[in-house]
Amino acid sequence: MLRAFADGRLTGETFGTGRPTVLALHGWARSHRDFGATFAPPGSEPLDAIALDLPGFGATSAPPAAWGSREYADLVAEVLAEMDTPAVVLGHSFGGRVAIQLAAQRPDDVAALVLTGVPLVHPGPGRKTPLTFRAGRLLHRAGLVSEPRMESLRQRYGSADYRAAEGIMRQVLVRTVNERYDDVLEVIRCPVTLVWGDDDDVVPITVARLAVDDLADAHVVVCPGAGHLTPLSAPAALREAVVDRLAQRGSR
Repeated sequence: MLRAFADGRLTGETFGTGRPTVLALHGWARSHRDFGATFAPPGSEPLDAIALDLPGFGATSAPPAAWGSREYADLVAEVLAEMDTPAVVLGHSFGGRVAIQLAAQRPDDVAALVLTGVPLVHPGPGRKTPLTFRAGRLLHRAGLVSEPRMESLRQRYGSADYRAAEGIMRQVLVRTVNERYDDVLEVIRCPVTLVWGDDDDVVPITVARLAVDDLADAHVVVCPGAGHLTPLSAPAALREAVVDRLAQRGSR
């Protein structure tokens, strides 16, 4: 059942019967529903957890401005007051961007991170924006290309996420995909488990292996045959990683 958090500015679902110790943040264009198989699989005891709908997704309204991952983390941090902290934070893709900002900003409240499919580092040159699109963008800014024509170029050359996003969420997407996290990763001191599908063609496993070098305490868990949507294709691996981090949290 959905409930409100952060004075109604976030929605999500709680699992288990105790005070939550795990916080889950979903990927772009996803929702809290992705984590049901991780937190409450049939035949297993539910974990005490919260899975949120981040602003602009699921039942949560879009942010008031073109937020980056840091602004998302500022709002998510308010949920920690309702939890048994320090918490284990699970972040998938876009949610992982928010999770690392949360761990950097609130180190005393985050015991560990479990990250999956998160673009933490850039392994090499990205796809170059086509010349036609770049020229159209410049002419549009100069008032020489109409908005309908510019939108047709966006639909032709933009990514699937970009084409699907509208209004403020398209601006959020552009801002966040251009973020870099080198400085953020350097200040994270909590242990990090990187759970990755070896068939992830959105954020390849190379990213996870490179990110280990930028984190103080991290290791990679490979999920054979899994793609980018690990909360759906490898929920058992995510659950195992979370449970392992909870056990380490409890032994401190």
